[in-house]
Amino acid sequence: MEKQFCRPERTYLLFWRSCSGIFSTTNQFLFLFYILHLSFFGSDAFAQADTTRPNYRALRWLLAGESVAYSASIYGLSKAWYKTPFTHFSINDDAHEWKQLDKVGHFFTAYQICRHTAAIYKQTGITNRQAALYGALSGFLFLTPIEILDGFQYPTYGFSPSDMVANIMGPSLYLGQYALWGEERITPKFSFSPTSLAKIRPELLGRNFSEQWLKDYNGQTYWFSVNLSSFAPHSNIPKWLSVSLGYGIHNMVGAEIEKSQSLGYDPYRQYYLSLDIDFRRIPTRHKGLKTLFFLLNTLKVPAPALEFNRKQGWKGHWLYF
Repeated sequence: MEKQFCRPERTYLLFWRSCSGIFSTTNQFLFLFYILHLSFFGSDAFAQADTTRPNYRALRWLLAGESVAYSASIYGLSKAWYKTPFTHFSINDDAHEWKQLDKVGHFFTAYQICRHTAAIYKQTGITNRQAALYGALSGFLFLTPIEILDGFQYPTYGFSPSDMVANIMGPSLYLGQYALWGEERITPKFSFSPTSLAKIRPELLGRNFSEQWLKDYNGQTYWFSVNLSSFAPHSNIPKWLSVSLGYGIHNMVGAEIEKSQSLGYDPYRQYYLSLDIDFRRIPTRHKGLKTLFFLLNTLKVPAPALEFNRKQGWKGHWLYF
């Protein structure tokens, strides 16, 4: 059954809107969680900690505050989002929908939750690897109850194993990088450009920009930005320069390929190669700029890009976002 509001969009709302300050009933709780972090550590929240001794008292308070805010956000979500009564637990794997772009969205959201929470944990003075572990657990624990709640919403949703796998893979990539290299070298990023396809089915793909960036998968691109200098530390490559590999879809006016084809559209995948900026590696001592650069590293910067798809083959974009 085709949904007007799909699974990953709820996690986008909770994460993105809480970061940007655009409120709804459910994400106010998560926003309070970030406020708690910021008030605890001030404007240094997303900068590297200078302390050499772990502050375990601060860590305990942080974990306690996160648990309260987390529990409140899940409770608020269960009351405000799910309109139908909870029934028996059911499984409904939607891995075939949206050419799996929504699964990449789950992966991206889980990763970003890890990245943001780990940045806060670092301020307690624990090691980067310890902070990465706590961040990975936060990403996994935050999204898992949402999937479980879905399982009790038959026939509207149902528990999706592929969603759960994507939710695990995001934290795994974050934690794995710190386990292997002690730093982030590959950063998942996001970009969006409005498409004319939203006008075809505005109830599904969005009636305006504020809905379309969440609902219109045709305009979304997910990237894996690889920092070059981190793999070649003795080269003359600028430390902030990255190469980015992107994935998108087009002509999807329904969740399933058959639905799009029945409406006269031929869905296809898009693959991109582009340059990017790793803002965290731009040297600065300004705490406000460090925070800004940390947040900007969620988005892929507009840049020339090379695209490949099965309908048009190779094509270039002077500027793609």
